Amino acid sequence: MGERTIISLDYAIKYLLRDKANFDILEGFLSELLERKVTVIDVLESESNKNDPDRKINRIDLKARIDNREMAIFEVQFSDKADFLGKVLYNACKAVVEQVAVGGNYNIKKLYMVNIIYFDIGADREYLLAGKLEGFKGLRFGEEIPFAQIDELAPPGSLKEDIHPEYYLILPKNFDEKIRGRFDEWIYTLKKSAVKEEFTAAGLKEASVKLDILKMSSADKKAYEAFLEDTADLNSMIRTAERKGREEGREEGIAQIAKTMKDNNEPIAKIVKFTGLSVDEITQL
Repeated sequence: MGERTIISLDYAIKYLLRDKANFDILEGFLSELLERKVTVIDVLESESNKNDPDRKINRIDLKARIDNREMAIFEVQFSDKADFLGKVLYNACKAVVEQVAVGGNYNIKKLYMVNIIYFDIGADREYLLAGKLEGFKGLRFGEEIPFAQIDELAPPGSLKEDIHPEYYLILPKNFDEKIRGRFDEWIYTLKKSAVKEEFTAAGLKEASVKLDILKMSSADKKAYEAFLEDTADLNSMIRTAERKGREEGREEGIAQIAKTMKDNNEPIAKIVKFTGLSVDEITQL
């Protein structure tokens, strides 16, 4: 059977999927990942999640309801290489903190961190990983206490709900294209930017229609092609700098990445975020 080429999901998250008319695509993606019904309520545009065209990392934060009951926060992000796990942890902590107003109660909503990764993180074959803290275990008597509490605004008799973040790592490049479950159809789409006619996973039918490249206007298609070229150019610069870094040492490698980005007129703020160097260090290169 055939397949339909669609806009890459990282571009869609940056420019298209923030529109409520396209929430059904995100709902399908998250519902298949969790194997529970996810209904997106709104996009959360906090200070750390502004839709800035100059940002390299494509990310969207969502307020959603799970199984028509539990409210949760989802962060879906296409991750870059620099300090990857540190950024995952930082973003999770920041998303939790942003839920609490100054002087307010700690009615924390469950947070799901979904990271889509196109570089090697050490997995040989695995392409879908999950991690979470289940709770606390006694060191003397083995008693277990879940990381859960009752929302103060919940109706009387409500059960405790797990509030510790859950983490998902999706590695499309590791996917061997053998469909082992419905979410694997989404991973195929992330890898190939294409939807097969026989796919039935929630949200993919909508994606194949709404993100169809052939239906883009000439102006939109030109902008999309420029995005792909910019992404390829930046990845090439990073690979070149990494090779030099391996030869010259880590510090020199980071400096070379910064210099290469600067020589290609990348914004200073982006270079700071990507390399960790200060503005002064970058301007002196």
